[in-house]
Amino acid sequence: MKGFVSRSLALFGATLAAAAPAGGTAMSETMHANYRVSLIGVPIGVAVANAYVAQSHYKVALNVRLTGVAAWIASLRMALASSGSYQDGELSPSGYATIASNSRETRTLRMAMSERAVRQIQYSPPWYDENNPDRVPLTEASKHNIIDPLSAFIMPAPAGESAVGPAACNRRVPVFDGYTRFDIALSYVEVKEISTRGYSGPVTVCAARYIPIAGHKPDNKSTQFMANNKDMNIWLAPVPHMPLVVPYRVSLMTMAGTAVIEASELRFAP
Repeated sequence: MKGFVSRSLALFGATLAAAAPAGGTAMSETMHANYRVSLIGVPIGVAVANAYVAQSHYKVALNVRLTGVAAWIASLRMALASSGSYQDGELSPSGYATIASNSRETRTLRMAMSERAVRQIQYSPPWYDENNPDRVPLTEASKHNIIDPLSAFIMPAPAGESAVGPAACNRRVPVFDGYTRFDIALSYVEVKEISTRGYSGPVTVCAARYIPIAGHKPDNKSTQFMANNKDMNIWLAPVPHMPLVVPYRVSLMTMAGTAVIEASELRFAP
């Protein structure tokens, strides 16, 4: 479950991209979004995201919980937070933390970073599986030139490019979630028109692929399924006041059926 959640989160987070404001004008933007989560058409959870981006720094928070019948089965709740610097169109995470709890246990992870490299990780309770011979080894190189899953909410986009169209999609995002290292590759598909509370207008549809790099178990059925999964797409909505795009909808095939994360509300404020 942990691996699936982190992969889905990174896929979700990898869709929010930021570019430096044109003309060097000092700007900031806040985003509030409510998302509904469903599996094979059945509501199973909700997520609330809040992000703040300024010319020099950013903060992102995400809270996820299961609802309805899914909550009776798993009682899963997750709280995530990330922050770092944002200068000259470059993103550099400094801190990432997660708290995940269910009816049986609570797990926390704290990760300190600088210059896009992991400097320290704390697990509670301790994680002893890192050196499992069934896993692809996590080397120091695999912990450099990365971002955490939640910082993927704020990714630099090519300066001067439109926030609607191919430039919003075409990228490969290197992610380390504290346990595994993987890439999310996005590619342009089309532009659609949508309407939800707080936003009406165009969204860019991207195809997505999950590419495991290290820390995973190659023989794991879930990992193999996701690596071969070609049924994943993401819809990106442009932010009105800054050259940003944010996730409106994520759809991916899972081993249990199609999962969809879709915004019921997207609000922005300068």
